[in-house]
Order: sequence, then structure tokens, then C-alpha cells
Amino acid sequence: MARSLFDESEDANRRTAQPLAARMRPTSLDEFAGQQQFLGEGKLLRRLLKADRLGSVIFYGPPGSGKTTLARLLASESRSAFRQLSAVTSGVKDLRELLDDARDRLAASGEKTLLFIDEIHRFNKAQQDALLPDVEEGVVTLVGATTENPFFTVNSALVSRSRVFQFEPLSEDDIKSLVRRALADRDRGFGAIDVRLDDDALDFLAKVSDGDARRALGALEVGVLSSDERPLHFTRALAEESVQRKAVQYDRDGDQHYDAASALIKSIRGSDPDAAMYWLARMLEGGEDVRFLTRRLVILASEDVGNADPHALPLAVAAMQACEFVGLPECQLTLAQATAYLACAPKSNAATVAIGEARKDVREGRLLPVPVHLRDKHYAGAARLGHGEGYAYAHEHDDGVAAQDYLGVDREYYRPVERGFEQELARRLESIRERLRVAKTT
Repeated sequence: MARSLFDESEDANRRTAQPLAARMRPTSLDEFAGQQQFLGEGKLLRRLLKADRLGSVIFYGPPGSGKTTLARLLASESRSAFRQLSAVTSGVKDLRELLDDARDRLAASGEKTLLFIDEIHRFNKAQQDALLPDVEEGVVTLVGATTENPFFTVNSALVSRSRVFQFEPLSEDDIKSLVRRALADRDRGFGAIDVRLDDDALDFLAKVSDGDARRALGALEVGVLSSDERPLHFTRALAEESVQRKAVQYDRDGDQHYDAASALIKSIRGSDPDAAMYWLARMLEGGEDVRFLTRRLVILASEDVGNADPHALPLAVAAMQACEFVGLPECQLTLAQATAYLACAPKSNAATVAIGEARKDVREGRLLPVPVHLRDKHYAGAARLGHGEGYAYAHEHDDGVAAQDYLGVDREYYRPVERGFEQELARRLESIRERLRVAKTT
């Protein structure tokens, strides 16, 4: 059907009302910024499209990384009708109506339907289950988008029938490219306006957007439209005025909680107090439970510092008690002090490895009888069984070490490292073990 002038006028009006980020959505895969790890030439998603074997997919990643935009492009590339639902506002009835419509379209014209479901993790199990038959039969090509790890939050049956693509935040170079394109495009962007963007203003927009294209383009739009100056000199100061402070994206019960906690622990373990301080700040700003943080620090003091610095554990325990007593906001100082100390402390996981190996031996059935001389003799009849006979009392021997067999087999679990206080323990233990080995052979 031919389009009328009224249709074109209405489209133009709608485009004018759209924010810059919406107007600048790419119209082809070549315009799409980022995600080259799966969308680049020769990568999996690009190969699936070329082979017309897209199938159902789940897009997992942060806001503003292009999930919705790419879904629209996939519909165009696969010559499918694009239909969209929000899991936040749609119910099973809406879903069934859309699936019925897709089934009718496929039967009548052979046209496929790409069903894009935003925030798919918000669908309950019944809603997700309702999708399965039509996904399996190919009635719809499902593209689910989520900011939460789908392996935790999406029905496992649905995940198993879909390819999962993880989106990364856009790089600063990607953001800069999008901003420049918006300034040059006369139809969709600000190409008709004389805007001179300073390099430091562009650097600021790229950095402060945290990989979110919408945020960078939104700040550019605010700066351009709020200024009457023409030609417009877009300075760093104007960029700063145009950017609103972004709320910390942090879900205490979801992926970000576990990822940030992992980054904090690995930074402390890796002896980087600066990285550790950032991840601690990220969790505190996101409203993380202080008790969770202090528990992790106490565990780390034993797991990763151990006897390389025996002061680490009592310090972590003291920090836990102080945080319980003081509370936020002041206990952030205690957490920072403990985090910095643990990050800078010498590291040893010798005790962690030792208990792990010992428990493995027990679990795998290597059960050793208690040597007779070590058995309890404080009950009637123990002497008749010989329990405790021949036991050497350690405090009656030189250096408090009694040369006797305590295990019954030759096995070493604890192997001190040559760092911190464990260096001294290693030298002391070498002498002790030599005396114990002599006792085992006599």
C-alpha cells in the first residue's frame, strides 16, 4: 500500500519527539557499536544470521549496551516481524495473544516472528513455561533480554533451548564514535547545528557514561538543546552540567552482588589495596549488608593470609565486632582499614590447602586408626586395652616436642610458604618433622 503524505508527516513528528538516543539507533548491523566478541565478522551471531539459523537467544548484559537495538536489527536481518513485550507489564494473556498472532502469521504468509521480551527474568515460571512449545516448534524466534544472569534467573528449560550472548558495557571509543556520529548526522542527530565539541568534553562524556550509550547521548542532547549559543562551543564544563549523577547499579540479591564480592576478595588476595577499596566502595554505595562484608573479610584472613600474618585474623574479627557496634556510616572506616591491611599483608593459603587435602583423604576412605598410645586412657578398663601406654608428654621433652608417631603414616598436609611469619614456621617445622621422622623409624 502506498504511503500518503499524512503518514510521512506523522512519522516525521514521531521522530522529532523521540530522544536523541532513540533517533540514533543503528539501522544496520554495520552501524551497531560494540559486542564484536560475538557480532564481529566471522563470530557466532554473525555466522548464524548468514546461515539463516538464528534460533532463540538470550541477551544478558548491562543497560544501554544495545540489547533492544540489536533485537530489532536481527528481526530486519532475518526478515521477521518484530514484536515486543515487557516482562514487567505483560501477563500470560498478553503472551498467548501474541503467540497466537505469530502462529496465524506463519500459517497465512510464511512470515516468521521475532519476539523480543525485555527483562525476561521478571516472568514467573508459568509465563516462561508458556513460551516453551512455540519456541521449540519455531513459531517464534525468541530474543530475551535480561540484566541478570540467566543461568540463575531464567527457567533452565528455556535457557537450554537458547544461545546466551553476554553483552559488555560499550568501550569509551565506542561511546565517542556514537557521539561524533550524532553530531554529524543531519537527519537524526545535530548535523544541522554548528557544534564544536572539545576533546576533553568528549573524553568526559565517554568516561562518565560507564558504557551506557543512552546516558552519553542524553547528556549531549541536554547540552545542545539547553544552550542558545550558536555556534555552540561544547566545553567540559557544559558536559559536566549536562550529566546527572548515575545511581549505582547494584542488586544485593543478584549477579552484581556476587561479581562485586568476587572482585573485592580477588583484589585483596592479589595484594591490590586500591582495587579492593574501589570494590568495597561500590558495594557500600549499592547498600551491601555490612555483616556480609565482615564475614568475607574474616574468611579471607584465614583462607588467603593465614599464618603468613597471624595478626590478620584477630584484626578481621575485631573489625567485624566494631562494625556491629558502630554501624554505618562510621563503620566504613573500619572496613577500609581492615581491607587495606589484609590487601597489604603477606599471603599464604597453606592452612587452606592442608585442611582441604586432609578432608579429601577422609572423604575418599583413607581412614586411619588412632595410634594406641594416643587413645583416651581416662576411663575404667582403658589400661587393660593398653590405651595411652607409651605416650610421651610433650612438655617433658626438649623444646616441648616429643618424638613420637601421631598419625601412623607418613603424610604432610601443612606446607608453610616462604612469606611473612610462615618463613619462621617453615624453619621450625622442618626441625620438628625431622625429629618426628626419626621416631617413626625407631
